[in-house]
Amino acid sequence: MANPDVQSLFDLSGKVALISGASGYLGSAMSSALAEAGATVVVTSRDPDRAAAAAAALPQPGNANHHALVMDQHDPESIERVVTQSTEVTGGIDILVNNGQFGPGNDWTDITSEQFNTQLHNASGYFTLARLVRNQAVERSQGASIVMIGSMYGQVASYPEAYEGVCNASPVSYHALKGGIIHMTRHLAVYWAQDCVRVNCLSPGAFPNPESVPDGLVDRLIPRCPMKRMGLPHELKGALVFLASDASSYMTGQNLTVDGGWTAW
Repeated sequence: MANPDVQSLFDLSGKVALISGASGYLGSAMSSALAEAGATVVVTSRDPDRAAAAAAALPQPGNANHHALVMDQHDPESIERVVTQSTEVTGGIDILVNNGQFGPGNDWTDITSEQFNTQLHNASGYFTLARLVRNQAVERSQGASIVMIGSMYGQVASYPEAYEGVCNASPVSYHALKGGIIHMTRHLAVYWAQDCVRVNCLSPGAFPNPESVPDGLVDRLIPRCPMKRMGLPHELKGALVFLASDASSYMTGQNLTVDGGWTAW
């Protein structure tokens, strides 16, 4: 289409999207966003039951047939198996959302080198998955959109007084991980642009899960945010679909921050 309208630009009908960590608090909202925009979604989780439930809960506006696969992003063989399975059942992956993340939450006071490296292993998983998706797109002579999930804490430090007396400080290894993912986005974008594979990053601000956030922490965080409230999962949907779709077709190597203004001051 020479001059597509806005609806066409954001439409993901006929596209296949693979998302890691799809059954989590934010992963569920992002998975729904992809499905609502028309994509066939391959959801992954380390837990087969959670993966199946997440896939079954997705809308099917275009009668898309969603899929659930088990993946451990700390295991390269698991990642390779999922990409192979995804391409076999769907014909190919057009969109990757690198969202999965797990590791110890120890802060700088007591984290061990082993625990630190466990957290950083997520970056290796992001890269391995992204490279495999890039390779299968090139083999199919197709473009692809890869969306890394970063964080405002990959850009700014946390406030010590917000955590003091409530819970551990924001994990130092998490800050190192997310900062690295943001810069890895830039690096891969430059090398893969000639392959018509775009790589961008979406960095959420404070989106605490009400079921797991420590008591009192939200009250400490709200004054630090210009909008004076925390983010809600659906507020990531528009930004994600923008990065995944042709609406951002001339955009690569960028970090889109959705944080209520947190990093503005």
